[in-house]
Amino acid sequence: MSAAACGGSGDTDGGARADTNATGPGGRTDRAAAGNADPTRVPGVGDRLQKQIPAQSRQVVAVYGEGRNDADATVVLYTKSGSAWKKTRSWEGHNGKKGWTTDHREGDRRSPVGVFTLSDAGGVLADPGSKLPYSRSASFQAPHYWAKSHWHDFDYVIAIDYNRVKGTSPIDPTRPEGQSKGGSIWLHMDHGSGTSACVSLSKSGMEYLLRTLDPARHPVIVMGDKAELKA
Repeated sequence: MSAAACGGSGDTDGGARADTNATGPGGRTDRAAAGNADPTRVPGVGDRLQKQIPAQSRQVVAVYGEGRNDADATVVLYTKSGSAWKKTRSWEGHNGKKGWTTDHREGDRRSPVGVFTLSDAGGVLADPGSKLPYSRSASFQAPHYWAKSHWHDFDYVIAIDYNRVKGTSPIDPTRPEGQSKGGSIWLHMDHGSGTSACVSLSKSGMEYLLRTLDPARHPVIVMGDKAELKA
């Protein structure tokens, strides 16, 4: 099942992690953005990745990984108003168990660094009001031989357009760059620890993103450890 590519293999549940809004107290993301006062740039993102954000994009989900080999991350939604990017909301979350990579391979348990479009969503649960095309299917259900803390990982998912065909369900198995490059890289619900390669955040965070990300605003995700993001 495609869903297994983005799951875990028995990690214990470390507990849900907090949501923070745009006016909340400073955290890791604020530190990641420190020293970047140019409102026309996504904070903490250097020229290499900044240039890959499409000019028409008005929504960016930025994932700030703590370190190259770290599974902790902060997920921030930025919205463009005029020429300025404004922080809308943020959540604590996780990425791949082994951290990040600029050359993702199937099974490496590292999340791919880069800029990717966000085109399709789905999950086990009914559509919560997603603006992205939403595919509901029991096929998203995480296997029950996984730790119980992982069973609801895929209640909601947003496909990250890495090695997949846009306009298809997140569980579509097609891999345009080949199986060795991996796939089924998603935003999904957090189980309190690292993933196989995806990015995870709280259920309320996933619901917010599903209801907010708008194809008309050409949403993208910019993701990586903080050092790679700044490069």
